[in-house]
Amino acid sequence: MTVAISCQQVSKTYETRNGPVNALSPCDLEISPGEFVVLLGPSGCGKTTLLRMIGRLHDHTSGSLDLTPVEAGETTTGFVFQQANLMPWMTVEENVALPLRLKKQPKATRMETARDLCSRVGLENFTKSWPRELSGGMQQRVSIARALADDPQLLLMDEPFGALDALTRTRMNSELERLWMASGATVVLVTHSITEAIMLADRIVVMSARPGRIVSETRVPFPRPRGTQIENTPEFQAIAADLRSQLEH
Repeated sequence: MTVAISCQQVSKTYETRNGPVNALSPCDLEISPGEFVVLLGPSGCGKTTLLRMIGRLHDHTSGSLDLTPVEAGETTTGFVFQQANLMPWMTVEENVALPLRLKKQPKATRMETARDLCSRVGLENFTKSWPRELSGGMQQRVSIARALADDPQLLLMDEPFGALDALTRTRMNSELERLWMASGATVVLVTHSITEAIMLADRIVVMSARPGRIVSETRVPFPRPRGTQIENTPEFQAIAADLRSQLEH
């Protein structure tokens, strides 16, 4: 099951002690079921605000925002943030199984699912490890596995690899693409990395500085799976240059 997203003139204003702050100008955005969309823009432009409104973590101030499952039923959403936010007193497999535990699935069933997901993200040898024993990249793999545990139709990711070194980030992009292709989920990812956006997205939505507004949408033409070799192609460089120009202006 996948989900479509429709944002019509969605905006967000925060009330502060110094008066209202317009974080997001009215935005129109349509996302198809199973699509991988990246929100690209400078820090503070409202990318995270829009993502959190899509995930029902924040209310929108005006406009309409609808999530429509392709099949009847409740929309299941997985979240991955920049910090892995793992439970330090739980093992890797226990962290991955947490969403299923909260849904009161039988222990044997949820642990089997957790071990399968650990294998899918390359952590089959670390299921009994504690979060403190893992590198930053490994912790983020646990976070992604946990987000996938409930087989979400919608996966929302807020700069999940922003704190990682360049090499680890590249590897995680490849792993995320592989997992998404297997899951078929609708994905919305926030980043300020042009390279990451091109490597992962079906479509890149560029946002302006605050108050954020959508200034363009770019479809990425490269076939999947995408390897790092495409970064050296004239087509990749042209898209990157165009996106960089939009962000600068």
